[in-house]
Amino acid sequence: MTSRDVVHKAIRFQTPPRLPYSLTKDYGSDIARVNMQPSVDARPGSGPDEWGAIWYNVGVSRLGEVIEWPIKDWTDFATLKIPDVTEPRRWQHLSQVREKAPDKFLIGTGIAIYERAHFLRGLENLWVDTIENPEQLGRLLDVLVEMNLYAIDKYAAAGMDGFMFCDDWGLQNRLMISPHTWRHIWKPRYQRIYQAAREAGLCTLLHSCGYIVDILDDLIEIGLDVIQMDQQENMGLRNLADRFAGRITFWCPVDIQKTMRYGTPDDIRNYCRKLAAMLGTPQGGFIAQWYADPEGAGHSPEAVTVMCEEFVRISEEIAHQGEQWWERNAHLR
Repeated sequence: MTSRDVVHKAIRFQTPPRLPYSLTKDYGSDIARVNMQPSVDARPGSGPDEWGAIWYNVGVSRLGEVIEWPIKDWTDFATLKIPDVTEPRRWQHLSQVREKAPDKFLIGTGIAIYERAHFLRGLENLWVDTIENPEQLGRLLDVLVEMNLYAIDKYAAAGMDGFMFCDDWGLQNRLMISPHTWRHIWKPRYQRIYQAAREAGLCTLLHSCGYIVDILDDLIEIGLDVIQMDQQENMGLRNLADRFAGRITFWCPVDIQKTMRYGTPDDIRNYCRKLAAMLGTPQGGFIAQWYADPEGAGHSPEAVTVMCEEFVRISEEIAHQGEQWWERNAHLR
């Protein structure tokens, strides 16, 4: 069975023969991600992006932050430099992607519809816009939705397996905006994207960090298949397991804020097993992940190695033991 098959079975709860994972080069990955070249959602460490947002980076993180946004006032929207997502140069490489990675689960990357909006408008301005300027904000979001719909068509035609973008919605203990506002403004737009992806035969994936449990039921309802989250402890691993295990597939590393940074090797190993046993089921529902910016998150090379080794060990155990693995680890659930 190929990596592609294993991931599909995990997402569809069709009893994969082992635990799928996406880890460092030394340990391998069942998943490969594909982007536009160049991406209209590119986020430079510093300098301008295609939209005219100015980025700046302090420290060792791979990611910067926007220090000057192009829509300072909604009158600027008329002159906004909107990248052309239909340019052939962005998609030429797709014709060879499936051929180069025939056995991988391939994920096409789209355009954030929350993060990109606040990169253009400014985070606090956008929060105010949800109350004072919802129509103008909606027009911007609809531009981003249409870009994603175009990308879905291109990825599906090229034989991708999934469609994903990144929108971090959570603070440490709540959403950045109220769930009511999210449901009114963003939920129907996510639904359009997920419906189009599913109709095109693509699995749907979302990266979103922070405290997001208040909208996970909604995301499941509108067609999200996989939630990729790098933190669990701020929401409670038991809480996530009790409410959502078996209903959506989790794609996670060990919690990057606490255990990966401050835990002992045994803490990390134990957490790997809890993730697999609590968020996964014998039928599927969990994919192991590593955090790709360990230096920025303060993760030691030793911690990364311990996590990757343990996830691979768990995958091998499940492959050999099958249902017995779940019975033996039932005490972790």
